[in-house]
Amino acid sequence: MVIGVLVTGLTACAGDDRAPEPRKTDRAVMKACADGTFTWSRVTERDRLTGVSALERLGAGGGRLHNPMRRVYTPSPSVRADGPAPPAAEILFSLGKKTGEIDSDARTLAEAGGDTWSFTDVRLPAPKLDDDRVTPRAAGEFVQYAGVREVSADFRYTCPDGKAVSGHARNWTVDIGGLMDCEEKADSPLAREAAWHSCEPAAPDRPGH
Repeated sequence: MVIGVLVTGLTACAGDDRAPEPRKTDRAVMKACADGTFTWSRVTERDRLTGVSALERLGAGGGRLHNPMRRVYTPSPSVRADGPAPPAAEILFSLGKKTGEIDSDARTLAEAGGDTWSFTDVRLPAPKLDDDRVTPRAAGEFVQYAGVREVSADFRYTCPDGKAVSGHARNWTVDIGGLMDCEEKADSPLAREAAWHSCEPAAPDRPGH
């Protein structure tokens, strides 16, 4: 979206009190057609680590963790296009239908009858890092972590007259939380990444082990 600001100045000429005639500077704004078709490719889903705490050692019987999580990644919706394209919310609606995140028979978001989905919100904030501290019931070296499932894909939007625009869209879907013991093998990619950030070099999932 391009926002133009027109600044006009008033000038006075000797012997002529008529205001100068404004020049025509308006240009037609190019818009995407409303009845085009989306084609999606390179659709990927990836779990991304968003926060991790420092390692905390607990003795026999465990106890409550106290270390807060620090943010390592901030997910956000993103829509890019190389020319006139539908609104970002429409693009995310199509992506949501493609990935199964949105279950709707509507062809477009505008035709969805007022239904809304957070996935189409281009201002969707990143999930907050959980302030609640878990309480393991066993001894260990614990790290608390958080993440999201991120969905991204390339699109091509083709109008009935053959004109097309290409682009890329991304959003996150699932808010994930977890706990791992650095003395044990991680059971997921997110846990392994959390171990890389916070476990000691000798831990099973640190690089080289």
